[in-house]
Amino acid sequence: MITQAVQRWRDRRDSYRPTGETIDPRRYEVALIPDDTTAKGFVLAHHYSGSYPAARHRYGLYRGEGLVGVAVFSQPMQDAVLRPLPGSPRDSVELGRFVLDEDVPANGETWFLARAFELLRGEGVVGVVSFSDPEPRDDAKGQITFLGHIGTIYQAFNATYLGRGTPRTLRLLPDGTTLSDRTMSKIRRRDRGWRYSAALLERHGVPALTAAEDATEWLRRAVASVTRKVRHPGNHKYAWTMQKRDRKHLPDSLPYPKFTRHLKEAS
Repeated sequence: MITQAVQRWRDRRDSYRPTGETIDPRRYEVALIPDDTTAKGFVLAHHYSGSYPAARHRYGLYRGEGLVGVAVFSQPMQDAVLRPLPGSPRDSVELGRFVLDEDVPANGETWFLARAFELLRGEGVVGVVSFSDPEPRDDAKGQITFLGHIGTIYQAFNATYLGRGTPRTLRLLPDGTTLSDRTMSKIRRRDRGWRYSAALLERHGVPALTAAEDATEWLRRAVASVTRKVRHPGNHKYAWTMQKRDRKHLPDSLPYPKFTRHLKEAS
């Protein structure tokens, strides 16, 4: 495991920069991204998940005219994910995607995150949760596609560590990416974005889903033919409140995690 480096992304592959580098704030700025098009394009091109969440707030890290990082604050599938943050579920968000280009200096994440939080505070957001996935992924050939991470940047940003999320069984596609519950739900319901979701399976050889087919049955066959099950012990969960006075709603932080474990095939 790499401990003296920070993770970066390009073309959905991770790379690392040595710790100790310092970003020059005169060369960078953080600005609102008003719609999904720009943010989604950057995330899908570079983030290892190859997916995009239900965005509520989007911010870009710019170097000159070039976009070199995106933070997407999203609505989780279940409101319970936002506990124990104060207020109603609409008062808080999840940091659903956070990705910086590989040539941004090592402390770029914390600098970017601090300014994104300032903008969120101005929008009336009460708190943020985020998850780090420490479990490596490999593709169908056994080659590692994602090393996993323990949330070192969140730790550096003084997050409250709440422990592991719920253990679950994942469905991995042949390229090592996860077929998410949200993606499968879109296909079953033919909700907005279902065509893109179905294409994730079709690109691995599944026959195209037609308008006349039963989407649930198509999905059942597709999942059985091109995915494999792995058991995941749960992501690491972190939380922040935007105002110091709300910190009392969070429990004391658990000790920060310092190592990763490997996924095992699920029976």
